[in-house]
Amino acid sequence: MTTAETNSRARGMTLAAVRGLGLALVLLPGAVLCFTLSLVSIALIPIGVGIVTTPWVLTGVRAFADWRRVVAVQWGGVRIPPAYRPIPRDANPWTRTFGMLRDPATWRDLRWLPFDMTVGFVTALLPAVLVLYPLEGFALALGMWRIFPDGYWYGFLPITGQASAFGAAVLAAGFLVLAHFYATRLLRLHFTLTRAVLASNQGQLAERVRVLTETRRDAVDTSAAELRRIERDLHDGAQARLVAMGMDLGTIEMLLDKDPEQARQLLAQARKSSVDALAELRDLVRGIHPPVLAERGLGDAVRALALRLPVATEVTVELPGRAEAPVESAAYFAVSEVLTNAVKHSGADRIWVDLHHAEGMLRASVTDNGKGGAVTGAGSGLAGVERRLGTFDGILAVSSPVGGPTLVTMELPCALS
Repeated sequence: MTTAETNSRARGMTLAAVRGLGLALVLLPGAVLCFTLSLVSIALIPIGVGIVTTPWVLTGVRAFADWRRVVAVQWGGVRIPPAYRPIPRDANPWTRTFGMLRDPATWRDLRWLPFDMTVGFVTALLPAVLVLYPLEGFALALGMWRIFPDGYWYGFLPITGQASAFGAAVLAAGFLVLAHFYATRLLRLHFTLTRAVLASNQGQLAERVRVLTETRRDAVDTSAAELRRIERDLHDGAQARLVAMGMDLGTIEMLLDKDPEQARQLLAQARKSSVDALAELRDLVRGIHPPVLAERGLGDAVRALALRLPVATEVTVELPGRAEAPVESAAYFAVSEVLTNAVKHSGADRIWVDLHHAEGMLRASVTDNGKGGAVTGAGSGLAGVERRLGTFDGILAVSSPVGGPTLVTMELPCALS
């Protein structure tokens, strides 16, 4: 093994240990909290309280599961596709509650939570144990065994003197060798087991067809709504101005000889109407497909979008190529909607946007230092973003504790050219 490979394995071992430890510290309280709140809320449905609380609790469970899906891809290269059934935006609490409870994905999430707080916790912690436990063995060899006058056990070795302490160091070195070769694989094993429990494992093809059918229906509905918006904007805006300008020009023709002064005033008004109509048409075109997106790509389009925001926004782009136009458009408008939500509702004074492509996924993350509390429930702008991404098999994950910060991560599978 070359020096470069050894260094790379050492870095991977350390990174796996840090990530596994951090993940274990977060997942245990998160899984316990989600599972407890879910049981209590569902138990309260017969007396009516659960009708109101269950949708919020299950939405939190889905957000927790979606965050784990994002982490699984980023840290382990393991994809866990979501398969949640969409809930109508205007659904009442009763419909939302029982719509979510009828969704098989909801019960997969609830079955996964006990697994996550037990097996998931242990497997996430293993890489850190393999890296950190040897430190104790080396410390014993350096004399720490002396503070235990009644003896001490390190692994399966009783430590009673310096000779057995050196044995602990040898055992610690063995653990470190295991960590060197297997820490990264153990972290990936954690994500693989998570996928085995969290992903759909029955009727997978039928589930896939159902999700695709629903996301395509959402796409058709969104396209129809967009066409109606364009038609309305044209009818009420540019078209009305152009009709008025045509009438003014007709009047000018009649006034040229009779009242030149009035004709000049109408010409100035017609000129202003043409400028306003052109501005409205440009805004309309920008809302359909921004020219900068078509000409210069997603990175520059998001940078141009950030420059127009009233909040200081930092954009980082690492895209070695361009995705297909529909994917770029979906990513652009998803980022635009998230930024709009951040400006309107977060109270943030700084926003960070990161765009990069790795392992066949276009990833966009938007972070703000606002007050937090963002949710993806029906009626929120993030629900629309989730539907837009779902059309392209994309996912959205939101981390927004009360008090902030808010992190919204979006992923779209695509290849760059």
